[in-house]
Amino acid sequence: MKSKIICIFAIITTMVSCNTMKKTNSDATAKKSDMENVITDKYWKLITLDGQPVTMADGQERETYFTLKSNDNTIAGFAGCNNFHGTFALEDGNRIKFGTIATTMKACNGITIEHDYLQVFNTADNYTIVDDVLSLNVGRRAPLAVFEAAYMN
Repeated sequence: MKSKIICIFAIITTMVSCNTMKKTNSDATAKKSDMENVITDKYWKLITLDGQPVTMADGQERETYFTLKSNDNTIAGFAGCNNFHGTFALEDGNRIKFGTIATTMKACNGITIEHDYLQVFNTADNYTIVDDVLSLNVGRRAPLAVFEAAYMN
């Protein structure tokens, strides 16, 4: 009788243990997917660049922004004068890598933000998000650029 109880206890322990492992693995996958959803498929409006507030320049057609599309890992946006697009990859630990960024070649007088803004995508290697505010960073230094989220349909 005692050996039956020990055997049943061992079986139950094994079943609970296996179920916990399955849940942990699926939770990890869900967390990665949740983090991806936090940064992708949103309209990110630039609010500060190199620690300075950003306002629209005279003659600027629309605000400076970007989006990351999760379905094909592409980035697209507006840099103040020109549209741009490229690719990105998300990695563990809130790491992000941007591929080559291509821009249109429109000339705009008086819009000086574009070069510094596009340089952020060449330099940034990680990001942080707090309450729909995204910071693109390099290492542990102050943010290169800070954005506010707007949700896309």
